[in-house]
Amino acid sequence: MPQDILPKLGDTYPMIWWPTHLPTLQHGLITLRPPQESDIPNIFQSCQDPLIPKFTTIPAVYTMAHAEFFVREKAPNSFIGQTEILFIIEYGVGADAQFGGAISFHSMDLTDHIAEIGYWVAAPVRDKKIGTIAARVITDYGFTTMGFRRIEALVDVENIHSRKMLASSGYTLEAIMRNKVTRADGTQKDMALFGQTNLDWKGI
Repeated sequence: MPQDILPKLGDTYPMIWWPTHLPTLQHGLITLRPPQESDIPNIFQSCQDPLIPKFTTIPAVYTMAHAEFFVREKAPNSFIGQTEILFIIEYGVGADAQFGGAISFHSMDLTDHIAEIGYWVAAPVRDKKIGTIAARVITDYGFTTMGFRRIEALVDVENIHSRKMLASSGYTLEAIMRNKVTRADGTQKDMALFGQTNLDWKGI
């Protein structure tokens, strides 16, 4: 980009602040942290749950190679390229900490200060309400630290649990987007659009 059009401090449309390294965020028993090599077996095992590929873009046949790619290439490269900022969710502290899933900002428009959150929660800890807290933690980070002004979530209309989770995380159902997504089996799915803005955000 030519130097004379780089955004400057005080410009009318300042850019999003992007961290130099992925931080660790914590609230109560929930920790969001960078992916690490030791997560690979847990990611692989968690993604054998048929509910995860049913409602996400994760392949229905999920291999160890997928998990390795996720940790070793996708997460670090998307962070460097500023296309996604991805955290592993942990529940508990110290030796009692359990793998809980993954959550990220993706599909970002940095000029318009918009991001979309995506997530999946591992089956053994779904009854702990960690998805709600994780969503609130990453949302708060997005608004108060990174400078997003709108954060969205697109959820399969049939995913009632996820829709309830977003509502309890402070998001508002704004629309039902008909025939929005094509799944791997070729079916076309309606998606529920949830949104939250920095103007309405009350914090964690």
